[in-house]
Formats: sequence, structure tokens, C-alpha cells
Amino acid sequence: MQKTRFDELVEFPTDFTFKVMGVASPELPDSVVAVAQQHAPGDYAPTVKPSSKGNYHSVAIRIRVESQQHIEVLYRALSDIEDVRYVL
Repeated sequence: MQKTRFDELVEFPTDFTFKVMGVASPELPDSVVAVAQQHAPGDYAPTVKPSSKGNYHSVAIRIRVESQQHIEVLYRALSDIEDVRYVL
């Protein structure tokens, strides 16, 4: 993995928007919020957009992150949700 200077370019803590793409299930937004709460407790109001055919949902959520490592932990945790296909 290439080492970036991301943490030199970004001042932490900061709000970071994660876009989570997954199967269109009613539980997906709740699962995303549950992971956010586990790693960065707070009040979350994710936005959910269905795909054109309605098979997938995109869940956007802003999470207050403390470091580059915190972002990586959240990416992994969000990716581990069963219905999730991609995290951007």
C-alpha cells in the first residue's frame, strides 16, 4: 500500500462523507448508522438514494473522523456489512 500524505493535507478532526452502495434492503441505512455509532458516536441522518432500477441503494453519511487510521477502520467496518457492495 502506498503511503500518502493524506493526514498532512487534512486537519483532523473533520467531517468525512462516506458513500455506501449496497443491496436495496430496509436494514441497510440502519446498519450503516450502527457502524457509525460504534466507531464515532453521534446523531446521524444518512441520505438514501435508490438506483435507477431500485435494486441498490446509495447511503451517504457524514462521520466525524479523528485520523487517517479512523477513516480506514470505518471503511473496513462499513465494507463488512453483509448487504454492502462498495464503500466510496
